Amino acid sequence: MTAIQKCLVVAAAGLSMLGVGCGGSSSGSKSVITTTGQNVAAIAVNAGPDGSYVNGAFVSVTVCAPSSSTCQTVPDILVDTGSSGLRILSSALTVSLPQQNGSSGPVAECLPFVSGFTWGAVQTADVQIGSENASGVPIQVIGETTFPVPNGCRSNGQSLDTLQALGANGLLGVGEFAADCGPACAATGGGNPGLYYQCPSAGCVVAAEAVADQVVNPVALFATDNNGVIVELPTVNGSAGTLSGSLVFGIGTQSNNALGNATVYTVDDFGNFTTTYKGQNYPGSFIDSGSNGYFFLDSATTGIPNCTNATGFYCPTSTQNLTATNQGTNGASGTVNFSVGNAETLFLNLNDSVFGDLGGPGQDFDWGLPFFYGRNVFVAIEGKSTPGGTGPYWAY
Repeated sequence: MTAIQKCLVVAAAGLSMLGVGCGGSSSGSKSVITTTGQNVAAIAVNAGPDGSYVNGAFVSVTVCAPSSSTCQTVPDILVDTGSSGLRILSSALTVSLPQQNGSSGPVAECLPFVSGFTWGAVQTADVQIGSENASGVPIQVIGETTFPVPNGCRSNGQSLDTLQALGANGLLGVGEFAADCGPACAATGGGNPGLYYQCPSAGCVVAAEAVADQVVNPVALFATDNNGVIVELPTVNGSAGTLSGSLVFGIGTQSNNALGNATVYTVDDFGNFTTTYKGQNYPGSFIDSGSNGYFFLDSATTGIPNCTNATGFYCPTSTQNLTATNQGTNGASGTVNFSVGNAETLFLNLNDSVFGDLGGPGQDFDWGLPFFYGRNVFVAIEGKSTPGGTGPYWAY
């Protein structure tokens, strides 16, 4: 299975933020924040390292040269349930890591996102998050200085290879898939999406990349607590300056990560389920902490006007209280109540970076970070056994 899908929506440069209205709610697991345990890492929702991020959930990650004590803790890494793998800006990384090499030269990757792409070398690190450790993890070091960006990569739009463009020091992809591409990128014939490159001196060319060598969700390589994660964030009523929560590793592996009464929503081969809105089914829907709002459909379909200045967001004249239903491939379903406010009004308050009502147009339903407020959201990794069945699935 592959998961070459992602909707990273970064706030427009220079826009700051405010929120009025109510956060969304639904049936299922409510958010009780776990703060202790060796399988717990602190999450901070704030404006990020450049001070302009909206609804960004950040965690610190320690990377070490393999089998050494040469380490660096990198703060402000965006927690992203919509992708797999650790990616760190080269400008934020001071520790030297070994380069992965293929048969024709050093390996690099171009990962496309809705808002652009990350390009950079594939290197190897030992990774620690909280007190959990993974050894020999292939990661992407984001930056254009080591290898020139090939034209095939640039066709994915804007480069996200700087702090200003990315809004974070990196991405921690803790999605439902272990590898960031899977068998498709290992194929030598047709069908390879061309994410991985080998870079001899003549220039970088698309190459097959074995699944074991691909950039990987570090959680899948933990010795224990390796079958998924829980993102735990408190309820937001309107807006807030900052928010504190937890990233909990493992599902049903310890006393602090039980599935409880959460409903399991299994997904298709692309990590999607179906959202039904006003009687219409949207089967390409997903949950993504790396998206900073509810991104769904378009103004013509929803009747919610687009913003004039806050491009990419909705600007209704009054807060819209909406309802949709999510359904997994297993038939499990549940109602989601959510609200969308006027983004241009929200952004008037320069002191707030947390908004429960931020939304905008998109394809199908991208349930971004506001969906996580007031819920414990479980992400089960493909092929891993859990009390709710074998991943991949979402649960909340």
